[in-house]
Amino acid sequence: MRKRVLVKFSGEALAGEEGYGIDTKILKFIADEIKSLVDNGTEVAIVVGGGNIIRGVSAAEDGIIRRTSGDYMGMLATVINGVAIQEALDSIGLNPRLQTAIDMHTIGEPFIVRRAIRHLEKGRVVVFAGGTGNPYFTTDTAATLRANEIDANILIKATKVDGVYDKDPHKFDDAVKLDEISYDQALSEHIKVMDDTAIALAKDNKMPIAVCNMFGKGNLLAVVSGDSSVCSMVI
Repeated sequence: MRKRVLVKFSGEALAGEEGYGIDTKILKFIADEIKSLVDNGTEVAIVVGGGNIIRGVSAAEDGIIRRTSGDYMGMLATVINGVAIQEALDSIGLNPRLQTAIDMHTIGEPFIVRRAIRHLEKGRVVVFAGGTGNPYFTTDTAATLRANEIDANILIKATKVDGVYDKDPHKFDDAVKLDEISYDQALSEHIKVMDDTAIALAKDNKMPIAVCNMFGKGNLLAVVSGDSSVCSMVI
């Protein structure tokens, strides 16, 4: 069976302990984890957030910056991160392509779904940046949208925790990991796997979502190989 996955990384995760900017050690770790998927014969696409640089919603909180402008600033931040991930992948011998939802000819290709699929079929890693190209949509929604457009088998949300819990595991010692939840449960109980728009889009298109810890070595490969012990599944 063809394996094609889209991995969503948060921008905040790229910042490391500094809390802002880009930690090159994390870039190297991400690149090595992606290479393990490619070496396994998996076609890989990536969407990355921009929260390590700026978040549109936060930028617009005090009213000085309009929400739409804040969101466009956030989209540009994802392009910066996308360029960084492309360089990290290229540095270890992979053949990445950066596609942007906002037209930037000197930085990356425009997003064209047929071209993206062709890159994947040739073994190239495709990095999608610029969100959806529209304000009011998160990079979670962009990841779900792109996963559906390229006909991925699974969407992997690579984050700082090893799955979905019934409460914040950083605040509550008795938090219980949920191995599997339904789209409806995630929506009705407001479990913060992804934003509601992303979950609804995944539900409508029956796109399975795996939530795993991006900092666990081998976790991405384990998820792709069918090991559900390292993640929570939303199906």
